[in-house]
Amino acid sequence: MFNENKPNISRRQFIQTASTAAAVSIVPGCAQKQSDPKAIVGSMPKRILGATGLEVSLLSFGSGSQFLKNPDGEWEPLLERAIELGVNFFDTSSSYLFNASMSSEQRLGLILPKYRKDIYISTKFDSRDVDGAMKEFEKSLKDLKTDYVDVLMVHSIEPDEDISSIERGVYKKMRSLKEQGVARNIGFSSMNSAEKSKEFIEKLDPDVCILAMNPTQYGDFAKVALPLARERNIGTLAMKVMRDIVGKEATARELMGYALSQPGIATALIGHYGIQTLEENVSLVKEIAGLENVDSSNRSLEGRMAHLAGPHALCWARNDYTDGKLC
Repeated sequence: MFNENKPNISRRQFIQTASTAAAVSIVPGCAQKQSDPKAIVGSMPKRILGATGLEVSLLSFGSGSQFLKNPDGEWEPLLERAIELGVNFFDTSSSYLFNASMSSEQRLGLILPKYRKDIYISTKFDSRDVDGAMKEFEKSLKDLKTDYVDVLMVHSIEPDEDISSIERGVYKKMRSLKEQGVARNIGFSSMNSAEKSKEFIEKLDPDVCILAMNPTQYGDFAKVALPLARERNIGTLAMKVMRDIVGKEATARELMGYALSQPGIATALIGHYGIQTLEENVSLVKEIAGLENVDSSNRSLEGRMAHLAGPHALCWARNDYTDGKLC
């Protein structure tokens, strides 16, 4: 279903085109310029997602295990409410199913198509085999009821990954999909290896990445991988912002502020259970966007929460955990 014969577009050409369309000034090697959230009235504050030119809401919608815990009849209005409140970036994966009656992608495919021109959809595949990954992606397009995704990612880069093998295999194919416009931006997610994330950025020059980011400093992503992502103007989303730690020596306000104050982070990717939690988080990002120096207490927050950095406190840091698994 993919056309291999469309003309190639270099990354340099793509960045120049995206930058012009977004009306932002991007200097190679420098951090992205972000739109002023205080200048946006009556909508969700937004930032530019690196060199992609995508203007994304400060709060993005994670469609993993927390979303899938919402029962039938409740997840539908949750999605509708998120869009109504201005959330415009929705992240999912081919493997998100768990115990729900349908997959995450199938859920999104029932609600999002009517809003397609106003939102961004990101999905991921798990296979490191080209044929397996493309089968996942073709099913993703079918379930999402779309003929393209705004972001396609290699799911969950791990400490034992062979980045060169990924480059020769699935990532080569992903570049082809990007040239065709089927996957408009490409990249990876990681919650377990800042070192491999840095290597991925160095060698493969992705458009987008999703990195674990909270004040426990588990994985040390903010110090190891994020600076290079910022230098390369890679669009970066923060995940695991609150998972397992909200209410444990830190408020949702502190955790959200921590993630959004990290230089280079465009948006916080949060999974929501219930409309009330969604609305509270929307209020938080609007408050944070209007404040100066929201990172003034980050150092003390890190010290306060450092003892939670590990599998004893973070279920997603356990060796037997698979990304998205209920725990």
